[in-house]
Amino acid sequence: MSTLSPVSPNPASGVGTLEAPDGGPELPARRDKPFSRANLVQTLAGGYIPLIVATLVVVLPLLWMLLSSFKQPGEIVTTDLKILPQGLSLENYHTAMTTVPFARFFLNSLIVTVVGSTVKVILAILTAYALVFVRFPFKNVIFVVILVALMVPPQVSILPNYILIAGIGGKNTLWGIILPGLGTAFGTFLLRQHFKTLPGSILEAAEIDGAGHWRRLWQVVAPVSLPSIATVALVTVVSEWNDYIWPLIITDRPETMTLPVGLTLLQNSEGNGAGWGILMAGAVLVIIPILLVFAALQRYIVAGLTQGSVTG
Repeated sequence: MSTLSPVSPNPASGVGTLEAPDGGPELPARRDKPFSRANLVQTLAGGYIPLIVATLVVVLPLLWMLLSSFKQPGEIVTTDLKILPQGLSLENYHTAMTTVPFARFFLNSLIVTVVGSTVKVILAILTAYALVFVRFPFKNVIFVVILVALMVPPQVSILPNYILIAGIGGKNTLWGIILPGLGTAFGTFLLRQHFKTLPGSILEAAEIDGAGHWRRLWQVVAPVSLPSIATVALVTVVSEWNDYIWPLIITDRPETMTLPVGLTLLQNSEGNGAGWGILMAGAVLVIIPILLVFAALQRYIVAGLTQGSVTG
């Protein structure tokens, strides 16, 4: 019984053929042309249409928020849908920045984001290195506990954290906002999985040269893991900047509010629909800095999440 060899393309016809090893006749292998109806339907249904739908779901709310920030109250609170504003007036932005202490909110968010993200990333690097390269008992048990913390919703810990922070005098303080979220299970998990893919020879060479754990971490492991570390840093910065629930609970004074919480003061400043345009302008001012950071560094997310995924 003869077997057929793999398909070999025929340049003249564009259709592959199956060659019989015993010298028998070649059998044509049917293949759809690139612009055939079946191929186009599969490409649209399996690729472009889901991509367009997902993009619209993400972009349309942001686009509506941006357009509404230029609208007057009568253009927002109306029974007639008006997509485009009548003019590009910056009055809503001026009102949003002068009605509340916007500069103070921005400074508070900047301090909380920089300090919190820096400490989180450093702790994630140190913890992941210890879980991979340092020998100590119950290492796997500790990693399982980290995974459990990764799966537990953060809302579960709000009440215990509030009792703890308020009990030690952290209410209405910036360190009270930063302290409960210093541990990052996601960053530890991601860096641990990447560190396990590093070749042991580079660590052995550094150990032979007399390098201790500290030098091996910052001079060998960290430089070759820069995309993964940048991914953890970027995700942490975004989450710290956009955090809303915990700063809202632990602060009730404008002096210590962050930007997302400060938007509630904009909403409360206007009792009717006149405040929606101002609120949309404030929301745009909040997301612009983090969008710029994300657009500049988003390539590290793909590189960091896929680094070490292909081995062999």
